[in-house]
Amino acid sequence: MKYFGMAIAALGIVGLAVGGVFVGVGLHEHGYITTQLREQGVTLGLTKDQIGKGQVVDNAAEAQVAATTLGEHLKSIAPTYGALMAKTGKFDPTSATDLTYGQGMNLQNAMNLVVLGYGVDEVILGAGAALIVLGLGLGAAGVALARQAS
Repeated sequence: MKYFGMAIAALGIVGLAVGGVFVGVGLHEHGYITTQLREQGVTLGLTKDQIGKGQVVDNAAEAQVAATTLGEHLKSIAPTYGALMAKTGKFDPTSATDLTYGQGMNLQNAMNLVVLGYGVDEVILGAGAALIVLGLGLGAAGVALARQAS
């Protein structure tokens, strides 16, 4: 029983270590995404007051607003990509309209990837926190079992 308790405590230590790595990676990636957004200086979807204060899109909620705003702008060119292509049957790289729509799609996709990145980051942080709590619980249970067996 003593060795069983020690094995459980060891699993707790592993849980703490893996959870710590998850939290560390999550914090690093969150900082990386935020830094990259700030360097880009995107203000799409922010109010004039926010822009006047020097704010830029630098979180998931603001990136989602920017993506939605870009989607609305694209609809002013064509309701869908299919509708745009229905005119000529193919993408025309010499058409200013096609190029504008394509670049708008690229920007919208980039903002959607930012939202996805923040979401994955939150899952990693949550999993890390859960592993830390689980590790603490297993560690405490293992120590208690090993002491009881002694």
